[in-house]
Amino acid sequence: MAGPGAAPNEALPEPGWTDEDLEAGRVLFAQECRFVAAAATLEQLPPDGLPEIAFAGRSNVGKSSLVNALTGRNTLARTSNTPGRTRQLIFFDLAGRLGLVDLPGYGYAQVSKAESAAWTRLLTAYLQGRVRLQRTCLLVDARHGLKDSDRAMMTRLDKAAVPYRIVLTKADKLSEAARRAALGEIEAALKTHPAARPAPLATSALKGLGIAELRADLALLAAGQ
Repeated sequence: MAGPGAAPNEALPEPGWTDEDLEAGRVLFAQECRFVAAAATLEQLPPDGLPEIAFAGRSNVGKSSLVNALTGRNTLARTSNTPGRTRQLIFFDLAGRLGLVDLPGYGYAQVSKAESAAWTRLLTAYLQGRVRLQRTCLLVDARHGLKDSDRAMMTRLDKAAVPYRIVLTKADKLSEAARRAALGEIEAALKTHPAARPAPLATSALKGLGIAELRADLALLAAGQ
């Protein structure tokens, strides 16, 4: 994990995702992925062990669907049409090589202030204190772009010096031109965020768009690259 004072975006080279990278991603995510723990408090967090990738985003942005698509399983991560239902950090072990963490959704208004504050404290403590956290995939609905709550999370990740990549979800709902425009707008917004990877990635859990590339990106992290 990057320390305080992370280098600007221009100093973060993109991996390129060669054919070998794509194959390594396919092989890794085809292996067993098992549930490890669900944590609603700091005391319930599992021991800090494998390198971890966290998935964050607004409620109902499609985090669980993306985790299921990456691992090729329909029911690994819970999905729900009810925003705000997942209220815990859900930990998975991918082949004993990579930890996947489904974070609680944010930005849903119909929760109590006390509950929202508790989630914020837990997320902040996790992001700042998890030694093996390698990357956060910050999911944004391609149809709606960055919201204020997304920008707040980006600032939180910048302050915690946790590298993150914006991953657009539901990109199949946009035309190719609209998708390029959405990616361009977000890429421009990332220039002022030091912990952000410079290139966002468009995905669709339903159509498989971008899934192979995201697998390859995360497999590089599992390999320590």
